[in-house]
Amino acid sequence: MSHVKAQDLVVEMPVYELGARSMKMQMLGKLTSGRIGATENGITVVRALQGVSFEFSDGDRVGLIGSNGSGKSTLLRVLAGIYEPSAGQLQVEGKAVALLEMGLGMDDTMSGYQNIRLRGMLLGMSLSEVQEKTAEIADFTGLGDYLHLPIRTYSSGMRIRLAFAISTAVEAELLLLDEVIGVGDAAFLEKANVRLRSFQDKANIVFIASHSGAVISDMCNKVIWLERGRLEFVGDVAEGLNAYANYLEQK
Repeated sequence: MSHVKAQDLVVEMPVYELGARSMKMQMLGKLTSGRIGATENGITVVRALQGVSFEFSDGDRVGLIGSNGSGKSTLLRVLAGIYEPSAGQLQVEGKAVALLEMGLGMDDTMSGYQNIRLRGMLLGMSLSEVQEKTAEIADFTGLGDYLHLPIRTYSSGMRIRLAFAISTAVEAELLLLDEVIGVGDAAFLEKANVRLRSFQDKANIVFIASHSGAVISDMCNKVIWLERGRLEFVGDVAEGLNAYANYLEQK
């Protein structure tokens, strides 16, 4: 059983280079409708999320929509535990796996096999789980003997293959995706999409941030629309996409 509930969630990013009482900060505050402001201690902050509330449980596939800078990626990072909320409440029940920066934690000086172990354990797998899944991960990458070499010798496509294979080997209850992931050549991409779909199907709750209405309609049964860090809509996919489309037309 997995469950996610946010109540009046606020995330503020400090900007120490900008004085809270400066003329520039005051102008920015007005131009951004208060999204740039200051704490009681006089620290300038960007309010990445402001008073966001929602609740989801098993079976929900949630699409995150909104303009660039609306807070979609920030919300995913909060759900993943990368960012701490500045205010409000967040309850997350279930093991979260985030496919946000898949190469995070990988070591250029280590071999592909060593990085399978390192990255797998960073994603929450036990050593025995990593050992059990290493052969399957290695086979899926198609990298063969390159897995014995330091990954600094890999092309960017090879690194992505390895990171993707490791990340999607974890048993996830809460899956967090930032855009649909492109992983190398056409042949591998087709194989990766099948694996990703299976990965999503196994998860209890999925959050997907995307600018594609087609992706959201195809993969989600709920939608969250964020704009300037504020929640504009949560609920039915078609209704949310229509509201967002009308907003874009009026801009």
